Amino acid sequence: MKKGMAIDEYAPPKYFQISREIIARIQRGELLPGVAVPSENELIHHHHISNTTARKVLNELEKGGWAIRVKGKGTFVREFAVVRAINRIFGFTRNMIEAGRKPSTTLLGLHLREQDHTQTINGRQITLEGPYYEIERLRLADGIPMMKETRYISQRLCPGIQRRNLEHSLYDIFKKHYSIDLTEINQMLSAVVLDSAWF
Repeated sequence: MKKGMAIDEYAPPKYFQISREIIARIQRGELLPGVAVPSENELIHHHHISNTTARKVLNELEKGGWAIRVKGKGTFVREFAVVRAINRIFGFTRNMIEAGRKPSTTLLGLHLREQDHTQTINGRQITLEGPYYEIERLRLADGIPMMKETRYISQRLCPGIQRRNLEHSLYDIFKKHYSIDLTEINQMLSAVVLDSAWF
């Protein structure tokens, strides 16, 4: 090291460090979709940076898809909505990739149930004969929780699925290991708040 060289000379640029701090706040849920991120002036005063650096921070957030700039109003946390075509059967992984996001999955629970399972979906009563696997997973995009799902999978149709990597795409597992191609999906969706208890 040259004499007098600052230790933090090789640290990431200031704008990059600040943008990552804001992204971390978004991921923790401190800055919710639709909420304004710190303005250029707020960044300048809080972090003691130049106008150019502040603009780079906001550009970094926008470029990464974390925020959207509204002319004359400010920069806001982007809504992490995912459009799903009703005439196409895609899993969460494929949907996220098409939306330009990095998908990931955390397995929350896996249980083998012996009794039959009956559920009403879209007004239609459906019964899955036991034994079946009940699989609970947390689905994330760019590290942000998007949904908590529960899957019920017949042990007869998918024997030994508990030995597969259930944090990968289930559709891929169905096709690769059980030669199952889905032609119809019936699902029930509801809005829930994913708090820290799911992590």
